[in-house]
Amino acid sequence: MTVYTLDPLTDPRWRELVARHPRASAFHTTEWLTALKRTYGYQPLAVTTSAPGRDLEDGIAFCEVRSWLTGRRLVSLPFADHCEPMVDRGEALSAIGNHLDRVQRAGWKYIELRPQTDRFGDLHATESAHFWLHALDLRPPVETLFATLHKDSTRRKIQRATREGLTCSEGRSDNLLRAFYDLLVKTRHRHHVPPQPLAWFRNLADSFGDALQVSVAHHRHRPVAAVVTLRHGQTTIYKYGASDDAFHPLGGMHMLLWKMIEAARAAGCTLVDLGRCDTDNPGLARFKERWGAARSEMRYWRFGATGQPSGALRTYATNGARQLLDHAPGICRVAAGRFLYRHAG
Repeated sequence: MTVYTLDPLTDPRWRELVARHPRASAFHTTEWLTALKRTYGYQPLAVTTSAPGRDLEDGIAFCEVRSWLTGRRLVSLPFADHCEPMVDRGEALSAIGNHLDRVQRAGWKYIELRPQTDRFGDLHATESAHFWLHALDLRPPVETLFATLHKDSTRRKIQRATREGLTCSEGRSDNLLRAFYDLLVKTRHRHHVPPQPLAWFRNLADSFGDALQVSVAHHRHRPVAAVVTLRHGQTTIYKYGASDDAFHPLGGMHMLLWKMIEAARAAGCTLVDLGRCDTDNPGLARFKERWGAARSEMRYWRFGATGQPSGALRTYATNGARQLLDHAPGICRVAAGRFLYRHAG
């Protein structure tokens, strides 16, 4: 079986495949790929067993990451929590797996797949990372969803936000993006990593249009929490969150997440994707599960180099820069993010 390469940004068949394939997500879309290319210069490509000129039956999207710091590699897809290969037939998956194994040996440091499902143990790939993925089923009545929330840590926080008079602004204006980003800089500082570049979020907003929403909670006109969500088909993805820890007791983040759930259900979505978390972060997993989310296991796979990710953020954390930037002004941390994320992928 022959494997072909195409450019998903210029080949209209890719958009058609993403629109109809049940395994597709917001991360497969040309909108996500366009934002990656504009922000980081990554070149998208896709592989398929469908010949040129014929409708695509399958496909896997990648981006070329060419970095003097972290190596030359193919990733499916950078900064996506998951990117399930849109391949249903076993023979097609085997053919593509053999193709990727040959291509990797021809000069890539590694080729990485980030699927949701576990269908890759029979290929030439090796497990490279292990995460938990959480998703919330929106099909029950909204009253049932609310009753499922953890009484003390979740429901009471939502109710307190109402009592405190917190307000919410929604959209994708530059003012909302800036409010979110200022909170993100604080949040990433608490997590001891630099923030993603502001250009990344602006490019996402430009690419996704109405399928992206920024929601900001205010206390007396001061932004205290914010989330960025993406929508594709019947799924809403909670992709980014940020907050001012001085106002955590007011429940701003809880209010925003509940409003996200209500809005997603009203828009006809049946699922909220709450994203991945490290298996050594039980606190984050517990937070998501207190919203009624179900946990599943998710593994990344590589053709080529194995072991822990060697991205720029790991380099940053182990070479002393973290300790230096932890005490640096915000402008220095923002500059570090602009430099490092291009090499991370």
